[in-house]
Amino acid sequence: MAVGRNGERETAGHSGKRRRLLKLAASAGLSAAAGLPFGRAAFGAEPITLRWWSTQAAPDQLKAYKAQIAGFMAAHQGVKVVFEATSDEGYPAQLAAAFAANQVPDIITHLPSYAAQTYYADGLVAPIDDVVAAVGADKYYPSANDVFKTADGKLCATGLANTAADVLWIRRDLMQKAGVEKVPETWDELRAACKKMQGGRIYGAPLPYGLNSMTSLIMLGFIHRAGGQVFTPDLQVAIDSQATLDALDFYKSMREFCPPGATGYSWGESLTAFVSGSTATGIYGGRILDNIATQNPGIADFVTCATYPTISKSVPPWTYNDFPCIFIPKKAKNISASKLFAEYLFDPAGYISELLGAPAHLLPVLKTIAADPRYISNPIIRKYPKEVALMSAAAAAGHNLGYESPAHKPNRRANEIVASNVLAEMVQRVVLNNEAPKPVVSATAKKLEALMKA
Repeated sequence: MAVGRNGERETAGHSGKRRRLLKLAASAGLSAAAGLPFGRAAFGAEPITLRWWSTQAAPDQLKAYKAQIAGFMAAHQGVKVVFEATSDEGYPAQLAAAFAANQVPDIITHLPSYAAQTYYADGLVAPIDDVVAAVGADKYYPSANDVFKTADGKLCATGLANTAADVLWIRRDLMQKAGVEKVPETWDELRAACKKMQGGRIYGAPLPYGLNSMTSLIMLGFIHRAGGQVFTPDLQVAIDSQATLDALDFYKSMREFCPPGATGYSWGESLTAFVSGSTATGIYGGRILDNIATQNPGIADFVTCATYPTISKSVPPWTYNDFPCIFIPKKAKNISASKLFAEYLFDPAGYISELLGAPAHLLPVLKTIAADPRYISNPIIRKYPKEVALMSAAAAAGHNLGYESPAHKPNRRANEIVASNVLAEMVQRVVLNNEAPKPVVSATAKKLEALMKA
């Protein structure tokens, strides 16, 4: 048996897990830090500092966070909360380093559900069932926390919001000008619409082709919209299929309707392309509406959204929801204080302000909030009720790589797979390098098998 960094003995399985995690720079030590009981009277005289990490830090969101922090600190003397921003592209490496150095944040928000599942499976995250109970399980939408259920029956995280991350955005003024009679429902209709609307300085679409998480996750959606899947429900690799070839063929055919810079596009560039008016369609979540209101209000009356088109009307829509969540590292310095702050983030006044820091992008997971006048009176929510309702329904039925369908087991390797960029690499080889699709897809399947066995 191996001896861990803290002197405790490890089983062979834990020793092997440690080697794998250290190889990924994802962990150092799997035992729980002793925390105080979860409760308001749990704190002693020693001052406590909680480090809060989040991947979302737009200016309006930061204002909401500061107010939440101030409110919590006023109610809990001796506790200080410090906000630290990370990013969708940067968090895997930053958290890997934090786990490896045993210098973890105390609470983490807005990461996808599969990240929490991965870290929990590796023994790095504390269960959070008591936080859900404190918030009130009956306040959540039905099944809202199902995606966070673990193999041992606990919750590795709780949802902070829902996001319909890959709906189709389209300009109705450009549709009318180009003679596009209806919002596209199939790939052929989308391609035809983009061809008609493209012209001058306006491109058809801002699809990403960069070596990054957006390209990987958008391609995941296209595979499902072709009727395929990356893994079977029991997590066998299933990407080597005709559906994947069809998805790549369509994605390649769309390259001519995307800006030249799309070869390096990630989330920010794709968002900006549509908001700025450079593209006739977009693929993103509801943040588009707020950004248009502040950056390009001249097109605000002409934008609408729909679920992204599929290969044919016989294939149902598939929407990517990363299920932005709250989780707490097991090595957090004070688990009790971290859980108390996690509960506080759902306090209605602060929670509504946080959601409205990105209105229509972060959709409430609490049904009590969705009906709150303070939420529905927001100008963006009030101006776009149809779009918000569509995104809410799509997100509620949404999935991601860690949760491809209700029939799928949770994929604890999803975080590592996304971080590896293996799906984005597949796109680049076929679309940008013009390699034959079939061998590339077969090679991708082998890489996925290796990642699942790592």
